[in-house]
Amino acid sequence: MSARSYWIGVVSKAHAYAAIGGGYVELNHGKAGPLERMRDGDGVALYSPRTNDPDGERVQAFTAIGCVTGSAITQARTNDGLAPFRRAVHYWPANDAPIKPLIEPLSFIRSKLHWGAPFRFGFIRVSESDFAQIALAMGRDFTGDFPPLEPPPRAAESNASPVPR
Repeated sequence: MSARSYWIGVVSKAHAYAAIGGGYVELNHGKAGPLERMRDGDGVALYSPRTNDPDGERVQAFTAIGCVTGSAITQARTNDGLAPFRRAVHYWPANDAPIKPLIEPLSFIRSKLHWGAPFRFGFIRVSESDFAQIALAMGRDFTGDFPPLEPPPRAAESNASPVPR
């Protein structure tokens, strides 16, 4: 298994709750691109700027956290005629974690004055340490949820004599 990646998706709180209930992640208005970068075992957290898009009440908190399961991207059919792409995620019970106390320690937020800038693209890859801080703020045990990956097995050393050339 290759190295694990950690992602933040930006969705309304209503969409985060729908994703939790459905066991999926859907990003950037249902585009497949962000989901194609994710791999089985990757961590994903959802940041919700508002309750509903675009004019809901401010939330400004991480509202869901989980682990990508499986590699298949599926395309859903919704009642409103849309066909968004989705990827399966196992979400853990977690508390909402307001962003304000996390602005200083999170390294992906370079400008602490313009802290919202990284979220404007809707999908961000973050470091393991940043993701661990978010998980802790949400009441999760990061090392329990994301145990270290086992290194790939080394080639077996042979006891046979080298073949003369």
